[in-house]
Amino acid sequence: MTPSEITLWRVVRANRLEGLRFRRQHPFGPYILDFYCDQAKLAVEVDGGFHQLEERKLQDAARDDWVARHGVRTLRLPSRLVLENIDAALALIRAELEWRGPDYPSDR
Repeated sequence: MTPSEITLWRVVRANRLEGLRFRRQHPFGPYILDFYCDQAKLAVEVDGGFHQLEERKLQDAARDDWVARHGVRTLRLPSRLVLENIDAALALIRAELEWRGPDYPSDR
């Protein structure tokens, strides 16, 4: 795991974020998701600088499309944000969780 992934894992592991279980490095079809919450059908990807390269952006878009076609939303967070302002990164995850899918409990 990268330093930014370790930082995020420390705050989402063991159901620490809204009581939801996140898995790290979760296999999903041909991909490995950085973090995945099955209950919310949410993948969280922590993107380093190379994700800004045009070729990588196209690969990420194709990946996100494939994952979405299989019922999972993807939230991409810049690694710099995770490292420099974990509270802001968590706020973005919480905002994404507020857009509830059918499997997300309505009492949260």
